[in-house]
Amino acid sequence: MTSSVRVLGRNLPELCVIMTPNFWILVVALLINITGFYCCLYSEEDPDIPVIAKYFTTKGRYEEVNPHLRDDILFVNRSALKPPSPQCREAHLTAVIRHGTRYPTIKNIQKMRRLYGLVESRASGEESWLREIQSQWTMWYTDDMDGRLAMKGVSDHKHLAVRLSKLFPSLLTEEKLRAGQVNFMTSSKHRCVNSTLSFMAGLTEQWAIRDVEFEHTLNDALMRFFDKCTRFVEEIDKNATALAEMQLFKEGPEMRRVQEKIADRLRVPYQSITEEMAEAAFDLCAYEFAIKAVNSPWCCLFDEVDALVMEYSNDLKQFWKRSYGHDINSKASCILFHDVFSRLDKAANEIKSGQQVTEAVTIQIGHAETLLPLLTLLGFFRDSEALKSTNFAQQAQRSFRTSYMMPYAANLLLVLYDCGNGDLRLQALLNEKPVAFPGLTDLTSSMPRYEDVRSHYRELLRGCDFETECQLFNKPVDS
Repeated sequence: MTSSVRVLGRNLPELCVIMTPNFWILVVALLINITGFYCCLYSEEDPDIPVIAKYFTTKGRYEEVNPHLRDDILFVNRSALKPPSPQCREAHLTAVIRHGTRYPTIKNIQKMRRLYGLVESRASGEESWLREIQSQWTMWYTDDMDGRLAMKGVSDHKHLAVRLSKLFPSLLTEEKLRAGQVNFMTSSKHRCVNSTLSFMAGLTEQWAIRDVEFEHTLNDALMRFFDKCTRFVEEIDKNATALAEMQLFKEGPEMRRVQEKIADRLRVPYQSITEEMAEAAFDLCAYEFAIKAVNSPWCCLFDEVDALVMEYSNDLKQFWKRSYGHDINSKASCILFHDVFSRLDKAANEIKSGQQVTEAVTIQIGHAETLLPLLTLLGFFRDSEALKSTNFAQQAQRSFRTSYMMPYAANLLLVLYDCGNGDLRLQALLNEKPVAFPGLTDLTSSMPRYEDVRSHYRELLRGCDFETECQLFNKPVDS
């Protein structure tokens, strides 16, 4: 992929050059250091897509993880499922899904407002992107938005529902929906409830169902388990030291350089651009793109080197607060883990006894904080080294990258297949793409036997008791 780089100087006209991916970062860095030019990057395939869009972590667009959806939002690739034999048939689907694209929270909106005030009143320069911010862009985010589902989030789930009905045409069907064999569960948060309703609407509109309304269940015990886990709340959520590595990185040289570059581009004193201001600018670029599909002038405050630093900062937060950083992060999801396997077990037992599977599909909609601990408990995306404040460069090829794992509408799909004669297989898909179960990659099939999956997780299935794990013992945080 090539990228266009608009090189913007203090008193010079705009210049546009095309560079190869392996070349332009170096050239731009030299231009900045030698001439004082500033640059604004965008994708050559589509000028409305910022080059840095692939680094937006949990504020990323689902289409950046699945770029083919930019051309056809309903495209599915059933050939990627690859069951081990032609007689295998889909028997049950459990889907744990994050809510769709949302507006910023009040806390983020307030940060954005402070940054906008600074840029509006103190920044100087003749660059077109800066003039656009100061004379055309308005602070349109309001406090009442506060994390609510955006219209893009509605379409995220409508389209996902249609794609899953095409990906699993014998499971997610009108007949099974009408028969009550498709169950919907959601967190009580407004954005999750509306995502659930949007998912349902995707199905009912596709099949023109107007004579019946379908119900959903609110279940915060499962979909917001992190709020109910006392040990997690006290030792991680309310404990600043739990995120010490993230804080050290924010105070370190990589983040400081990003802040200085932003200050240079705005021609304001270095002390004006705090780490909070840098985050607000990155969030503005991300939200404008996710919600409105525009390459905002705010994106011009970052080059790709900066974006990698901002991505790592947020990955540190997610690693230490929701993932491998502390044992309780994943153990808090024990209750959801057992719920998922109880559904799979029920379907497996019905198949073995020759009965019809009573629950064909379960759709469970929650948060990034719901899905990431579960993926961690299952062992996905674990690197050999922990993410730390001091190993940013060494982690350049890490697998733990929330930009890939956790965009809006991220989903873990667990599909149980009946291959006949008691041969049950389980396939995992993340964001509609097959992924191998960690520790089972040595098997010949990417769709292992269900009994092998259960055996692999036997210790968690025997133990991993939510009440026990979440009991507070007043002991130090486990690493």
